[in-house]
Amino acid sequence: MNLALFDFDGTLTTKDSLGEFFKYAVGNTKYYLTLIKFSPFFLLWQLKIIKNYKAKEILFKMFFNDIDEKTFKTMAEKFSLSELDKILRQNTYKRFQKHIKNGDRVIIVSASMKCWLDAWCKKEKVELISTELLFENEKFTAKFATKNCHGIEKLNRINKHLNISDYDSIYAYGDSSGDTQMLEIADYKYLIKNGAIKQI
Repeated sequence: MNLALFDFDGTLTTKDSLGEFFKYAVGNTKYYLTLIKFSPFFLLWQLKIIKNYKAKEILFKMFFNDIDEKTFKTMAEKFSLSELDKILRQNTYKRFQKHIKNGDRVIIVSASMKCWLDAWCKKEKVELISTELLFENEKFTAKFATKNCHGIEKLNRINKHLNISDYDSIYAYGDSSGDTQMLEIADYKYLIKNGAIKQI
């Protein structure tokens, strides 16, 4: 059996699902106003003063502080099933479907959140490795329940999920430096650049 690993945002999609989810959840006006408030933290992240996961947690707190767990997850599932298909990158999605039809084991490996990727992955009948949010006492804590599934953490999570030596060939698809370690373990590496699929 072959293994096919796909990053999600920017690889299978033309837009970032996190931003699209925020806009879906709160509307465009609140979305852009909140981004203005977040801009000092974005700068701190760009300057590597705070880490990627911490910047994301701050952003989630600004949007969804203390939201009810059921409300949040219901909204995320609706977004997953109604909106994600609209932002798919068709050439990569066709490659994704081809792997499924070939009987390969297909896994989405993403820094985006399980809450809004899970329903889509179940619809497509593929596995998901992603970042998970923390809920306590039926409320959203604005913290992560797992490490941010980005960079080396993608590789760590893959190795925890399966034994890569079990597969005849490994295919990996990514679009950024956050996919580097995942691409390195593949026999066939593909980078999505300017909308095109390029073997590297």
